[in-house]
Amino acid sequence: MSARLADPRRPAARAVALAAALFASLVIPAVAGEPKLPETLEGQLQRIFAKKEFDAKKFGPARWQEEGRAFTTVEPSEATPGAKDIVRYDSATGTRRVAVAASRLVPSPGGAPLAVDDYAWSKDGKRLLVFTNAKKVWRLKTRGDYWVLDFDTGKLRRLGSAAPEAALMFAKFSPDGRRVAYVRDHDLWVEDLATGAITRLTSDGSDTIINGTSDWVYEEEFHVRDGFRWSPDGTRIAFWHFDDSGVGIFSLINDTDTTYPVVTRYGYPTAGTTNPSVRIGIVPAAGGTPVWVDLPGDTRDNYVPRMEWAEGPTELLLQQMNRLQNRNDVWLANPDTGRARLLLHDEDKAWLDVVDAWQWLPGNRELLWVSDRDGWRHVWAAPRGGGPMRLLTPGDFDILKVAGLDDRRGLLYFTASPGDATRAYLYRSRLDGRGGPERVTPAALPGTHVYDLSPDGSFAFHTYSRFDKPPATDLVRLPRHTSVRVLEDNAQVAAGAAPLLDPPVEFFQVDIGEGVTLDGWMLRPRDFDASKKYPLLMYVYGEPAGAEVVDKWWGDRALFHRALAASGYVVACVDNQGTPAPKGRAWRKIIYGSIGPLATKQQTAAVRRLLETRPYLDPARVASWGWSGGGSMTLNLLFRSPDLYSVGMSVAPVPDQRLYDTIYQERYMGLPQDNAEGYHNGSPIYFAEGLRGRLLLVHGSGDDNVHFQGSERLVNRLIELGKPFDFMDYPNRTHSISEGEGTSLHLHALLARYLREHLPAGPRPRS
Repeated sequence: MSARLADPRRPAARAVALAAALFASLVIPAVAGEPKLPETLEGQLQRIFAKKEFDAKKFGPARWQEEGRAFTTVEPSEATPGAKDIVRYDSATGTRRVAVAASRLVPSPGGAPLAVDDYAWSKDGKRLLVFTNAKKVWRLKTRGDYWVLDFDTGKLRRLGSAAPEAALMFAKFSPDGRRVAYVRDHDLWVEDLATGAITRLTSDGSDTIINGTSDWVYEEEFHVRDGFRWSPDGTRIAFWHFDDSGVGIFSLINDTDTTYPVVTRYGYPTAGTTNPSVRIGIVPAAGGTPVWVDLPGDTRDNYVPRMEWAEGPTELLLQQMNRLQNRNDVWLANPDTGRARLLLHDEDKAWLDVVDAWQWLPGNRELLWVSDRDGWRHVWAAPRGGGPMRLLTPGDFDILKVAGLDDRRGLLYFTASPGDATRAYLYRSRLDGRGGPERVTPAALPGTHVYDLSPDGSFAFHTYSRFDKPPATDLVRLPRHTSVRVLEDNAQVAAGAAPLLDPPVEFFQVDIGEGVTLDGWMLRPRDFDASKKYPLLMYVYGEPAGAEVVDKWWGDRALFHRALAASGYVVACVDNQGTPAPKGRAWRKIIYGSIGPLATKQQTAAVRRLLETRPYLDPARVASWGWSGGGSMTLNLLFRSPDLYSVGMSVAPVPDQRLYDTIYQERYMGLPQDNAEGYHNGSPIYFAEGLRGRLLLVHGSGDDNVHFQGSERLVNRLIELGKPFDFMDYPNRTHSISEGEGTSLHLHALLARYLREHLPAGPRPRS
């Protein structure tokens, strides 16, 4: 439940309040007697959200070459100011050379070089594919223009020459580098690079028939975007085919940018309603009739979230999940006949996650698989011919992510953090099963570590951050984790943010009884005095889609909390059971069928325990705020524990779970037809009569993910109950409420002002 709508519509420049209160300025005057801060709250918000002083740089986009002996990345061009070159580095020596100068990416004489949004090399290195003029499709920039640079001829030409500007998606070289396939207008096309001949492989693409990419719900919940795969021999292409006819149509209304409203309509299946029909086709790359993979079950009540070729061109590998997502079957399909045979079956009484780390182990006789089947998220080796799986990561801990393989040394790399769910480190296990997991990340570097391993497992791009430390990326040599050189240190961001990061964050644990201990973090004011008492702001999420208590750099969100702490608040967060903290299956899946009630109970219990054990927290000044699922949690806390929470700020919530999409909501709640009580008890709209404190409800009217409709229904319910509240509508903004000049600053200033107005900042004497 964390989407960003990328809409071609121009966002409006102003936000309109549709509520009981109007706010006159971005920051209200300081409260009398409040300690003078080194920097005003308004100034800090300006630096964070308007000037973007603390936006950390990311290394890349980088591409490994020669199995890891070298890599390429994009850097500012010295010869062509304002443009970028693609440069090559030798991994071991650091020797640098310009692989593609910006001057070679000029489409017309005297023109400017292409802006490189992304790029890919042909396998033989003779051609470069450049993605430019990128446009958002819902959340990510996946539609744009593609150009191919031929190094033999020096010729640069645009693909799909007859297509409108920014109309192509997911262009990819064929294995031999002589053709490129792409998606245009929901159909698949192949273009011959020598002749320029274009072959249309599918012809039924429409608003409801989608080939080679995905519909809304698969894109949001399964992250299926690039929806086709070249066969290893380049003779065929396997692709997703969606039929969204019968799926409920949702309308987004833009009534600010033109005289008359503009309506955007798209398929959006809400919980319990009709799903899209999804099939996998295999079509000859030269054109012809597709072969359809024959999988069991109704194509609308089963999902195909992953699909890849099985190393060679004779088999296709697919994951198929039932609608409840508590069963995942892996099939091997024959591309000539479409017949499929079962390779492995996994199931769970709650739900299963899609497996991204599925690849053949050396010898192609076993498939790497990730499963909770023994109570922990572990990596297994599944025999190609069937039979029991081998456990590769033994121990009472969850892995976080498979990082890669070193085939030559027989090593599996993965991230985990046994004993501390707030961090992430690199570990390795032997593929032959001998011995136990070994930590690779140095013990002197506590925090969160992310790795991008080279294909041969000998090097990795390593990014390290902490809650109070911006990310830094270096190249490390494995298996000893030797740092070769720094690639991006973000030193300027770290230096600029340093004054805001004092005092340092406190990570803590809170015992809420019944044998449950929750992890949390806390930020205090810079001039904190433990002999006094301070208002407490709880930042919440609490759903299976994300954990918030993680020792990593959170960027603007954490700096916003820092700014609030500096203005006189204690800001804290705890992760309840049911969040995806690596604490075992029982912890993560305890909330199945009941999202909302348990989390509300545990969040409330944690706050009560903090108030009992930390006398510097003022029980008369407690607030909650959250976004998306955290917005829903804030509503639940305010409605169900009105004696504890006096202020709540809910951004883009889901007041009624029946209004959210099938894949997410049914994964954790089952079907509403089978679990009506669970859906009712988890939906805050049915408990709105409990509201006694101050509520600010915020939503973007262009939210394609968590629809504005839900907040409108809650507004009607609160009006019906005679409950006072405040409401802010950001016209045409998506779930991120970030589009348009000044929007992010305005939103966070609104939240800060509302908090200061209704939950006075600063210390008070203990009574």
